[in-house]
Amino acid sequence: MRWKIGRIVPAAALWLSALAFALSGAVDTAAQARRGAEYFSNTILTTQDGEQVRFYDDLLKGKIVAINLIYTTCQYACPLETARMSQVQRKLGDRMGREVFFYSITIDPEHDTPAVLKEYAQKFNAGPGWKFLTGKKADIDLLSKKLGIYSAPDPGNADGHMPYLLVGNEVTGQWMRNSAVDNASFLARTIADWLNSWQTPTPEPLKSFAEVPARLTLDRGQYTFTNHCAACHTIGGGDQFGPDLKDVTSRRDHDWLARFIVSPQKVRESGDPIALALRAKYKSVIMPNLDLMGDDAKVLIEYIERESGKTGATAGTTGAAPAAKSTAFSVKPVLDPYLRMQTALNVDNLADAKSAARDVAGAAAKLGAAAASIQSAASSVEQAADLKAVRTAFGVIGDAVMKRAKETREALGDVKVAYCPMVQKHWLQKGEKIRNPFYGQSMSECGRLSELP
Repeated sequence: MRWKIGRIVPAAALWLSALAFALSGAVDTAAQARRGAEYFSNTILTTQDGEQVRFYDDLLKGKIVAINLIYTTCQYACPLETARMSQVQRKLGDRMGREVFFYSITIDPEHDTPAVLKEYAQKFNAGPGWKFLTGKKADIDLLSKKLGIYSAPDPGNADGHMPYLLVGNEVTGQWMRNSAVDNASFLARTIADWLNSWQTPTPEPLKSFAEVPARLTLDRGQYTFTNHCAACHTIGGGDQFGPDLKDVTSRRDHDWLARFIVSPQKVRESGDPIALALRAKYKSVIMPNLDLMGDDAKVLIEYIERESGKTGATAGTTGAAPAAKSTAFSVKPVLDPYLRMQTALNVDNLADAKSAARDVAGAAAKLGAAAASIQSAASSVEQAADLKAVRTAFGVIGDAVMKRAKETREALGDVKVAYCPMVQKHWLQKGEKIRNPFYGQSMSECGRLSELP
């Protein structure tokens, strides 16, 4: 019974199994090892360092382990799974590689060679005790079935597998299947304490239920951020696997943020320069599709905006210092190349739009950190493949320029503000005749003069 884990039993049953094991007295160690090797098998796998290992003898025997399935080209749960495991790794500290071991096994061994896995492991800061493994496809399928984490091919599941995490203690026979994207603190506590039969002293005394507030208020935005975003992002705590999100709601258009939160892969596939620049900057650790809806994106954006406005430590940080306030700057140095970019986009001239964007980036660079969002968006145009992508970056630049002009009440001379209700975007232009940069010549006159948003 002890080794039959293909079907995971409830936690209560696992406790009883462990208790029976403890009361059974002396165990024939050799017989135990034989049973373990017979069930789990000594399938040969290869680590990210090219080392061949036997599954039971080298990876499981005598250890506390956490095992999940991944593949490096996954656009859905795998990046989040791996980022979450990296969080758990940090919480376990020096117990990793000494008492606890993580094994991430690829389900795409044809692509995920040791070299590919090594690069993937480095992106997520995998440390001692965490191995990324490949092998023969048939062996991996059989192994994952024995472990109870196999997912049959399902055309309706774009991810290709379920984000299962099997945690177990080979010595005591305690095994449990969790979600690999579960709360990091819960997973660390399960792995470090429950699987060790609570032999490790708890660093903090457990609080009485009497100390729990009589009324708890659930913040949906905080809940969504904690469960879907905190593995890769902070709000004011600096970059992690993804960018620090403090003040992102003022640097990025809210519609763009909502689209990227709901369908990041579609945004990347569209050639969006911001999304492509983010992928390049963060070592191709991509924003995964999290199955979030428009309403989820709305509460996330509101939560990030609210937390960004707080002083001192903010969500996703522990005692992080508040970010320095941006110093005021004049928009005039970037205004002329911006207007040239607008004129080029209105006549669908990609080459001139890119040339003007390079000038915007150069002017913004001279203004320092306060104009970083303008410089970043303008610089990303260099990678843009088409007018659609350049127009997206142009919208980001314009929003930042107009926001700064409004904050500083800077006079813009004969420059007018225009607005198109079809694309729900503002822009700056010269003259009163509408020259729409977002539609170009297909609907050049779509829009009206407006005020700074």
